[in-house]
Amino acid sequence: MDKQLADLDLNLIKLLKVVVETKNTHQAAKVLGISQPSVSRGLAKLKETFGEQLVIRKAHGIEPSELAEKLAEAADDMLLPISKVIQTYQNFNPLEFDEEVSIALTPTLLEVFGSELYQALENALPKAKFKLVFINSNSLNYLLNGKLDYIVQIGELSLPQEVYSHALKRVKLAIVAREAHPVLSQSSELADIHHLPVVRMAPENQGSKRSALHEYYAAKGYSAQVILDTHEIELITEKLKRSDAITYSSSFITYNNPKLKCYPLPSNTPHSQREISIVGNYLQTRRGSPLSQLIHQILSSCFNSFEQPES
Repeated sequence: MDKQLADLDLNLIKLLKVVVETKNTHQAAKVLGISQPSVSRGLAKLKETFGEQLVIRKAHGIEPSELAEKLAEAADDMLLPISKVIQTYQNFNPLEFDEEVSIALTPTLLEVFGSELYQALENALPKAKFKLVFINSNSLNYLLNGKLDYIVQIGELSLPQEVYSHALKRVKLAIVAREAHPVLSQSSELADIHHLPVVRMAPENQGSKRSALHEYYAAKGYSAQVILDTHEIELITEKLKRSDAITYSSSFITYNNPKLKCYPLPSNTPHSQREISIVGNYLQTRRGSPLSQLIHQILSSCFNSFEQPES
């Protein structure tokens, strides 16, 4: 019985409900918009699961059993939530949507672009409640469990198949340091700058001691002198302005910081490390969701509209 119930077509329960209400296969066929033989075949399948006494044929119609009547009553409880879900999808109105939208972003992105992203989301979903938070070690689990609607991170990660990922923007990288830097003004080759202290944007994975930066230096026979790991843009920019420290980032962090300047990457920097992607992620199962599609569209449009300052 359990396996038969698991394989049961919900349309058959809907059919049974109409048969119980009309007590006539001919009338039920009219209501359902199908042929009378189709109704009879449906009843036969239901009897295979629930027994021959589910409905009894009489001279002038059908007599439903108590079980049939109970199943017909239960049909409303079963089909109403499904109907509501379908209605929500079909009648989604961004202007009336008043539930929570939760998005986790790499701290750098939230600090640099948070205000513009929030304004765009608020304009599109004026009645919604928003939660814009930093990515942390729990973010992926929250996404998979439906507690997060969307994740935006820097760089492409290896994620489960349940997650749909799409590049929102490609960003050019550079060395960022103070204006008139005594070393970088002369050369930005690694042989000349490897001794300079480095400020690093802390990775989302806090347990990561080594990074692509460390590996890049090590491959050239040097050791990266990372003196500060942080998510705070202001900490990074202040340290850069008052020291000879450098960071490998984009020109976006020079916004409103005229004392900072972008310098070229070392000439032997691989092409794959000269740009980085801003990537949006949400559940594969929500790709058909109007809300998820709208969030993705808004964030994609926003990031595409951000003009990267000239290096």
